[in-house]
Amino acid sequence: RAGVCKAEVCPGTQNGLSSTGSQENQYNLIRDRYDGCEIVMGTSKSPKLKTIREVTGYVLIAMNHFQDLPLGQLRVIRGNNLYERRYALSVLFNYPKEGSNGLRQLGLANLTGGVQIINNKYLSYGPWVYWQDIIRDSSASIEIQYNGERGLFGKNVGTQLTKTVCAPQCNGRCFGTSPRDCCHSECAAGCKGPLDVDCFACRHFNDSGSCVRQCPQNLIYNKQMFQMETNPNAKYQYGSICVSQCPTHFVVDGSSCVSVCPPDKTEVEREGQKRCELCNGLCPKVCDGTGAEHRQTVDSSNIDSFINCTKIQGSLHFLVTGILGDDFKNIPPLDAKKLELFQTVREITGLYYLNIQSWPKELNDLSVFSSLTTIQGRSLFKRFSLMVMRIPSLKSLGLRSLREISDGSVYISQNENLCYHDTVNWTQLFRGSQVRVNNINNKPRDDCGEA
Repeated sequence: RAGVCKAEVCPGTQNGLSSTGSQENQYNLIRDRYDGCEIVMGTSKSPKLKTIREVTGYVLIAMNHFQDLPLGQLRVIRGNNLYERRYALSVLFNYPKEGSNGLRQLGLANLTGGVQIINNKYLSYGPWVYWQDIIRDSSASIEIQYNGERGLFGKNVGTQLTKTVCAPQCNGRCFGTSPRDCCHSECAAGCKGPLDVDCFACRHFNDSGSCVRQCPQNLIYNKQMFQMETNPNAKYQYGSICVSQCPTHFVVDGSSCVSVCPPDKTEVEREGQKRCELCNGLCPKVCDGTGAEHRQTVDSSNIDSFINCTKIQGSLHFLVTGILGDDFKNIPPLDAKKLELFQTVREITGLYYLNIQSWPKELNDLSVFSSLTTIQGRSLFKRFSLMVMRIPSLKSLGLRSLREISDGSVYISQNENLCYHDTVNWTQLFRGSQVRVNNINNKPRDDCGEA
């Protein structure tokens, strides 16, 4: 079948070629993120991929020393976003400078769905795969160079063409050469039979194993009564699958699960479900956060863009180059009084997290965020949606209005004068299931006195 009724969906990453800490630490982070995962929403950069069947972004395999890729169940890479804006699959530099270990087999036996394979010294057969049968867009980039010499296919590796061998009557994929061997029109990556439940992956949406053009809509037409009625079997579009409920950290907009409401709508909560509704007059002011290449931190050059903001769409980063200034970019230090602009912010929504790694020495708390009620954390940084690190002036948090952290954990570390952080009932704030608080190397509780 194309899928199961309750496929395990996991978020991808946007890390590119960057890594986090030691190889052991990197492996543990990857294991926690992808263990048991079947569909990756975004990009996958991981050796822990044995169960993954679908990636909506790109797959990047780089700078690893293992011999085989554990991607045997991967059937489709959708390429909704591409590595270097060109590649849905990129395999780079998978061998050490010394020694004879390195990638020897791709193991993509089920992948029928540009490609870049460069500098894999021991990879022999992978670059010679007939990629034209796999790639949907005939004009997509295929870059294969500086790999091992052409050799025999690995053990038990076979080839099944599903596109270039099809009869003219087949508009998409096929499972044989006969005109009767066409896949269903909703199949994206080959099939084992003609039905919509025989697809290896779905072109549009997976509805409990059946590939469909759209998920069951909220309203259906009653031909006898000539009116629209509520559909009791309605489902929401969540990436490429149909779900009966959107994840708690997403918002319902019509029949879809979205990370951000459109400009003419605002986010409200109805019966425990966040929804996008049309604004009554002007919408609350939504402002872009930081983290982009041209806007890496809050600093004196962009602080005024946060005037009267009620929601931050994206991350908020407070880094040393923003607080103390950046001589290289001719950006002066940030006036601490300017941070009072954030007193109007009630939500950090959309994507990512609140990341405070530098703070004015005049301020001993984070009370400029005294109105902040919610941190969504729809995409995370190393699993965390709130990080407060290495702020020697910090004596208390001052986040007195914070009521919800929708997803992700909390990391509060190396704040030598910080007290009372352990008196916060963090469990009451969390909405996710696999979250925790990391309080490390802050001021000992015995030295703080009574809260």
